[in-house]
Amino acid sequence: MVIKKASDVRSSEITPKGVYLRRREFLQASAVAMAAAGFGAWAGVGEAQTTRTKLKGPIKKSSFSTTEKVNLYEHVTGYNNFYEFGTGKDEPKVNARNFKTTPWTLEVEGEVAKPAKYALEDFIKPYALEERIYRMRCVEAWSMVIPWVGIPLKDVIDRVQPTGKAQFVEFLTLHDVARMPMQRTGVLDWPYIEGLRLDEARHPLALLAVGIYDEVLPPQNGAPIRLVVPWKYGFKGGKSIVKMRFVEKQPRNTWQVMQASEYGFYANVNPNVDHPRWSQARERRLPDLLATTRTQMFNGYAEVASLYSGMDLRKNY
Repeated sequence: MVIKKASDVRSSEITPKGVYLRRREFLQASAVAMAAAGFGAWAGVGEAQTTRTKLKGPIKKSSFSTTEKVNLYEHVTGYNNFYEFGTGKDEPKVNARNFKTTPWTLEVEGEVAKPAKYALEDFIKPYALEERIYRMRCVEAWSMVIPWVGIPLKDVIDRVQPTGKAQFVEFLTLHDVARMPMQRTGVLDWPYIEGLRLDEARHPLALLAVGIYDEVLPPQNGAPIRLVVPWKYGFKGGKSIVKMRFVEKQPRNTWQVMQASEYGFYANVNPNVDHPRWSQARERRLPDLLATTRTQMFNGYAEVASLYSGMDLRKNY
């Protein structure tokens, strides 16, 4: 594998191919959309949101946390994939600065005994918040260590009581062009959709995050509630979730729809299977610029391996 200097890496190598090829079209359309919505020019106008708010209530330190060095707050909040606010890594921090997350409603529907529509504060209230320091790996060969704060997804699932027909959980994210003007473009099919097999969603590592560093989750990181599945590539972490749907058939996640040859349903970190346009064998632990860290199977979370016993993880990528 050839390791390139950061200055030699082209945007076409770190951006999904379909997005890169149509980027000029997206930028032009986005500028018009954001101007119409009162956001000014497409990017770089004004200051990024700087307000930081402590989460209320006690936060339990989790035994699931890694002991690896945590990334700085500035790394985690300044380098993001969140296409609703821009395709560049530095754009969400600026373009999400005015994103309003209150009030927020989260709906649970489908094959469950207790479907309901919750105000977010009521949805979270029955659970104890936990801090979990997780390794997070992006398919684009960069990684961070992030102190998430949230509630175990398993506890939520147990509360709503899936029926015997429920085999998967589908996560739908906010679709609101007034609040997420990039959704006026065709950069992705909106709303953003993700899904997990029910046994994956029940695994104790799966988390619904509402904060980082004991603080309220910033808009660019998926506020006010997002999915965190640390043994999978980052695109499995749906942001700004408004609905959880329990279904019989495997949902088609957004990137699978957009580019199935590159992004599958499972998205388990697997260093033995290259992305069609780059190697997954090594990663850059930001802020390092070179891919010097060897990628671990399941991102180092070997305890999930039993979920995929007997599966061909080259085909089920």
